[in-house]
Amino acid sequence: MTTDTLTIDIRKTAESRLPQLDMNNLPFGKVFSDHMFSADYESGQWKNLQIVPYAPLTFSPSNMAIHYGQSIFEGMKAYKNFKNDILVFRAEQNWERLNKSAHRMCMPAIPEDIFMEGLRELLSLDRGWTPAKDGCALYIRPFMFATDEFIGMRPSETYKFMIFTCPVGKYYSEPVKLKIETHFSRAAQGGTGSAKCAGNYAASMYPAKMAQLEGYNQVIWTDGSEHKYVEEAGTMNLMFLINNVLITAATSDSILDGVTRKSVLTLAKEWNIKVEERKVTVTEIVEALKKGEVQEAFGVGTAATVAPVSNIGFEGTDYKLPEIKSDSLTNRILIALDDIKYDRVPDTRNWITRI
Repeated sequence: MTTDTLTIDIRKTAESRLPQLDMNNLPFGKVFSDHMFSADYESGQWKNLQIVPYAPLTFSPSNMAIHYGQSIFEGMKAYKNFKNDILVFRAEQNWERLNKSAHRMCMPAIPEDIFMEGLRELLSLDRGWTPAKDGCALYIRPFMFATDEFIGMRPSETYKFMIFTCPVGKYYSEPVKLKIETHFSRAAQGGTGSAKCAGNYAASMYPAKMAQLEGYNQVIWTDGSEHKYVEEAGTMNLMFLINNVLITAATSDSILDGVTRKSVLTLAKEWNIKVEERKVTVTEIVEALKKGEVQEAFGVGTAATVAPVSNIGFEGTDYKLPEIKSDSLTNRILIALDDIKYDRVPDTRNWITRI
């Protein structure tokens, strides 16, 4: 399919809420832009492409997504440069990953032109909602859910795909404290850990809440079989700099293939930093912490971008990591990514979609 064949029905809001927005006070995920894009899947085709004012949805109590969990999503960000252009970071990667999630959850694929043209039209219409401020962005949430009205165990035959946006500030305002989780699991081998589906996040909330009651921000997930290997950190991929080697868990069917993760590893390799993507044992990390060999640790993800880790807890002991300095790898990566996202340096890797 090509974008030339698409017709998107656009119905603008009667009155924008933008004048009410305080760009200097942007909580994460609570303020939503004026419009939303949607498309419906019926009889094997995507149809009813439209952009309408952001508003509540109406659906049946027997909606299959509520009962059987066919719901997937992506997280993306757009930035505004000094020319007032809107820049979306690695949009094609999110489209590809959404379709991988759809395949795992028995849902239809979204054609690239519907995803990209819907995104372009929506961001163009709500251009003023993208903050022109360092550390801020327009968070973009594409998602798909089942819409059959049916109580029975089978994949839905109809779906809705949507995109809405919200201006946001920082997800974490300071370095994070993490606890290594050795009882609860985020995902299991053969499960849905590599898909960005709603159920994964619901299952993670209770252990995260327990960790927060102990003074941590999030947990470090370990494998569901033996709790022997480090996997992710909260909703982020996790990286360690140990003896000048950048180490992160290899992706698998229990680990999300993060877009920010890919970008960070690309930068590190370009800088001739040794990178290891492999199984990382809890024992290895704890021993390195005890010996003071963990120079840095940080989470990477769309929402958090690059989140430095200040403490790691394991079996009742807290290990404090070195303070992040201006020349630390964590800071270098954050600055390099921001320079690309805000158009301060040439986009030599074709990571930016310009609107």
